[in-house]
Amino acid sequence: MAAEIPIARTAQPYRYERRELVEPDWTRFPGWRNVTPEEWSSAQWQRAHCVKSLKQLHEVLGSMAPPEFYDDVAQDQQRFATMSMLLPPQMLNTFLPHEASWPTSKILTDPVRRYMLPMASDRHPVWPSHPMASRDSLHEHDMWVAEGLTHRYPTKVLAELVPTCPQYCGHCTRMDLVGTSTPTVTKLRLAGKPADRYDAMLAYLRSNPGVRDVVVSGGDVANVPWKQLESFLTRLLEIDSIKDVRLATKALMGLPQHWLQKDVLEGVERVARQARRQGVSLAVHTHVNTVNSVTPLVAQAARALLEAGVRDVRNQGVLMRGVNDSPEALLDLSFALLDEAMITPYYFYMCDMIPASEHWRVSLSQAQELQHAIMGYLPGFATPRIVCDVPLVGKRWVHQAHTYDQVHGISTWTKNYRTSIEAADEEAITREHPYYDPIDTLPESGQQWWAAQIDSGRAS
Repeated sequence: MAAEIPIARTAQPYRYERRELVEPDWTRFPGWRNVTPEEWSSAQWQRAHCVKSLKQLHEVLGSMAPPEFYDDVAQDQQRFATMSMLLPPQMLNTFLPHEASWPTSKILTDPVRRYMLPMASDRHPVWPSHPMASRDSLHEHDMWVAEGLTHRYPTKVLAELVPTCPQYCGHCTRMDLVGTSTPTVTKLRLAGKPADRYDAMLAYLRSNPGVRDVVVSGGDVANVPWKQLESFLTRLLEIDSIKDVRLATKALMGLPQHWLQKDVLEGVERVARQARRQGVSLAVHTHVNTVNSVTPLVAQAARALLEAGVRDVRNQGVLMRGVNDSPEALLDLSFALLDEAMITPYYFYMCDMIPASEHWRVSLSQAQELQHAIMGYLPGFATPRIVCDVPLVGKRWVHQAHTYDQVHGISTWTKNYRTSIEAADEEAITREHPYYDPIDTLPESGQQWWAAQIDSGRAS
């Protein structure tokens, strides 16, 4: 008699189940009822039919959503929005993906809607912004060594090639520069011509061989015409000191059709071949925040990039309240990325301290609890690290806080290097830098303390 195979029956806090990916039916939307699969798979059609206004949103949704929804979105656009509305059809199709109508209760809780199409009622009525929030909270512009080139870490730089994206996210850390102006935010503008800016970036890298790692971003590299992007990457790979190149694109999730275009994949293959010849690791970093966004088209695009020769496709999500702030949400997303799309879960950033972001941010203590809760389920190489990007410090694992006052929601952090603006600062490595929890998550005494700080003018 064959030995009986043991079955694990121990109850676990999280249960892993592999789920088949499904592309939501876009024809459920009145405005897209007659859109064909061929049109939907076209990057050109997707870009041409992005939703950029309340009028266009209404044309797509019609009576699927109640009138108060449109009023709520309009209020947010006028009073709070730091980014203008820009939603590719692919992304909008993942809002309430299995609903033929949008009742208010489900609109309020849908994770993709919560971070991609804010409503005024989402914002905290007392604390829509933290008093210590700032437009460029990470001081990236202060660390420009050429226009758009941020030298923040000793061996790494960020190259912002373009100030636009195929979609605009309200929680964007670069809300100061990226996108068009809104009623509440007048955006900065890159002054130089693209060719001149790229030349200056490459000149800096050639003269600074201590930099080995370049994140090519923006905005989103999917908005850089491919020939222009390939030219920049080809010249970048010719610099002997460069050993890591990462292409940052949320479009892999929001507009996967772009990365499935024949000419783009052929170009990626050429760049990947050159990178391999020169011993350079070429990777793609994307930005997926919820399992609802992982569809068959997203998986197809990620696998196509891997087949074209990139070393890895990695996900850098943002930890946000009401979107992915539970162990189940983070693990469901991570397993879908890993198992179905071959995307490696890499980071979840705590939402940065930009204006109008308090309703998205979580406390440091909750982030620490979430990091603990997701350990042990995923392979070690694919267990995402939850990090706090501390102003003037950089990325730190959430358990690396030097001190943490949970009543007032103030943590302090130190670092082990100087940024490009601290060369002469003898105390840069020993100084403690503050970070702040959302005020509405604090105990009543902490909230009262902050109110008193504001009344006295000490919090600014």
